[in-house]
Amino acid sequence: MTLPLLVVDGANVVGSVPDGWWKDRRGAAERLRDRLAAHGGPEDGPYPGPYEIVLVVEGRARGVASVPGVRVEEAQGSGDDLIADLARSAAGRPCLVVTADRELRRRVEEWGARCVGPRALP
Repeated sequence: MTLPLLVVDGANVVGSVPDGWWKDRRGAAERLRDRLAAHGGPEDGPYPGPYEIVLVVEGRARGVASVPGVRVEEAQGSGDDLIADLARSAAGRPCLVVTADRELRRRVEEWGARCVGPRALP
């Protein structure tokens, strides 16, 4: 059985809560990764879990290691471009992207992905 793919826009999700993340972007991304590993994806998402979870990081959040249950992908350029590539490569597989970025939502929906906002995560 193929699990639905959950792609998390790390910069967008971390940036959605003003908790001082800008002081330690890598630490904030690690806390998000750990939360995803512990709780998985959205409980009320359009696809039933469990998910194959990919956390996309960029910029000063690079260097975050993958952990069991969460694969971390570092964007060498734009995180949005990597997320769009992941959605495109899902090719017919259920794919859910977590982001509030309207332009990114438009891009991934062209490839058949569904989207939810950061607040959908536990």
